[in-house]
Amino acid sequence: MIKSYSITNIGNKRSMNQDYIFASDSSVGRLPDLYIVADGMGGHRAGDYASRFTVEELVRQIRISPQRNLKRMLDLSMHRVNTDLYFTSTMKEEYRGCGTTVVVATIIDDVLHVANVGDSRLYIVNSKMNQLTVDHSLVEEMVLAGSLDARKARTHPEKNVITRAVGAESYIDIDFFTSDLHRQDLVLMCSDGLTNMLDDDEILTVMNSQPTLQKKAEALVRRANENGGLDNISVILIDPFVQSQETEM
Repeated sequence: MIKSYSITNIGNKRSMNQDYIFASDSSVGRLPDLYIVADGMGGHRAGDYASRFTVEELVRQIRISPQRNLKRMLDLSMHRVNTDLYFTSTMKEEYRGCGTTVVVATIIDDVLHVANVGDSRLYIVNSKMNQLTVDHSLVEEMVLAGSLDARKARTHPEKNVITRAVGAESYIDIDFFTSDLHRQDLVLMCSDGLTNMLDDDEILTVMNSQPTLQKKAEALVRRANENGGLDNISVILIDPFVQSQETEM
């Protein structure tokens, strides 16, 4: 049995929430569960439109997909969404330049399957933070190239420049990951509104201080806002094994 809790928050500085999330502990099409975090970009309402469209259309594509191969299903669905969003951004002035990050996850027989575009993240959390996704961002490329220290990446002036986004170009490169899950593992999916305000050690400390998924997620959002809340904040927490009988208050 799987249990999740999801939350999105506008933060302290933004006038609208351009994040959009989806969480289902029950089946979506051929998938037994499905979780998505998207962080839109673009002026006025373009980012809001991009994230909402991407999540809703991706869920629709997965519901109707006849594909039995999981990677093929996600790949085809995400490319169709990208094509549609890119076409809209080129045809409608109000959506010109829009795009969104997206991280998608499903758990099948205790194996985590992930698809990712952009810098929204997925972690496996136990006694430490294990980032499974790799940020598609300018600063991450600099870190990997050895020209920027990882500790300075969070405060780099170009930390929000992403190198891949759904809808930004006619074609997208998608990263796929799999990982076995074990007892005591939790899965954390989040937009950069969380990780820009809290480093990994702070996230782990906050999560360890709270007893339930709901309280953990709410505490993460609260702490991110206390640290500035400069962006929208979205969190999905998943317990793949429902480690305790939680009573949410």
